[in-house]
Amino acid sequence: MKHKTPSYTEELKRLSTLRQLSKIKTGVNSLHLRVVKTHADRDGLGTFPVNGQSFRINKEYLLAEFSQIYEAQSVERTKYYIKRLIKSLNEIRLGKLNDINLNRWKEYNDIITDSLWGLDKRDRSGAHSAGYWGNFIPQIPNQLLRRYTKRGEWVLDGFLGSGTTLIECKRLDRNGIGIELQPSIAKKAINAIERETSITSPKCIVAVGDSSEINISKKLKLNGVSSIQFVILHPPYWDIIKFSNFENDLSNAKTVEDFLTCFGHVVDNCSSVLDKGRFLAVVIGDKYSDGKLVPLGFRTMQEVLKRDFTLKSIIVKNIKQTKAKRGQDKLWRYRALVGGFYVFKHEYIFLFRKMS
Repeated sequence: MKHKTPSYTEELKRLSTLRQLSKIKTGVNSLHLRVVKTHADRDGLGTFPVNGQSFRINKEYLLAEFSQIYEAQSVERTKYYIKRLIKSLNEIRLGKLNDINLNRWKEYNDIITDSLWGLDKRDRSGAHSAGYWGNFIPQIPNQLLRRYTKRGEWVLDGFLGSGTTLIECKRLDRNGIGIELQPSIAKKAINAIERETSITSPKCIVAVGDSSEINISKKLKLNGVSSIQFVILHPPYWDIIKFSNFENDLSNAKTVEDFLTCFGHVVDNCSSVLDKGRFLAVVIGDKYSDGKLVPLGFRTMQEVLKRDFTLKSIIVKNIKQTKAKRGQDKLWRYRALVGGFYVFKHEYIFLFRKMS
């Protein structure tokens, strides 16, 4: 007769009743070996038995926990770590704004909590593409949505472009609405979003129009909701790239003041459907004009702060290389030495919280 392998919780509870440290460590080592032999997917998740049920748990997280238990030098400390692990495997304590299980916070080692983001390569998997000039790397919405939204909530991207945010919404089981000014670009975004596979099939809506004027509330009501839980805005960096000939395209603003005024209208319209206490993110960089630095990032930040928002974080993300500067590193270094300036290698992610 084949005996059923005890679950991790059952075995840990048994070990917590033992008095000899050597016997506890022998049992922990056995559990460690079981984890090592378990197959994990590309996200590091494996299926483990806990209380008679199968759960998807990060393999590296479990290995690290068992190593800490094994290396403890006293019975008391060893049992403390065991009881803590039992609690993390059996009790879920979710964050207020996300699906992060705080009892297993060590499991989320891929979620960035520092304000300096060094992201070397863009995610090109699935439907993501780098073909659209000015689109941001998918890791930005991925990180933000996992920190500031829960599954099934609604996300609004006021400058959809190639559809990066909605592709991430589809992957992460968030509903999304994206606004794109240019019909031809919106069509390409729709095609990309449809190519992305999803088990849960959340709603992903692409609306063509001016994000400062379009009736977002009406679009939401058609889908049975009245508000959204996260806004992400990645506007043109003023006139660095001309995206269209449309007069209301922010990249065609005649002055930085015009740009900021128009951007403020976008913030007003998008934030009108954002729930109180939820977050708005702005992704933007600075620029040079007539030999002078234009602090576009901080000017944009101040424009948002004129509204009912409080600033929560300023994140600085590195820029490895842009299409415009690809293969021209030495040329830009020479220009910097001649002109007395520094080549931009960063952009900002400003995080704001709506106050009322």
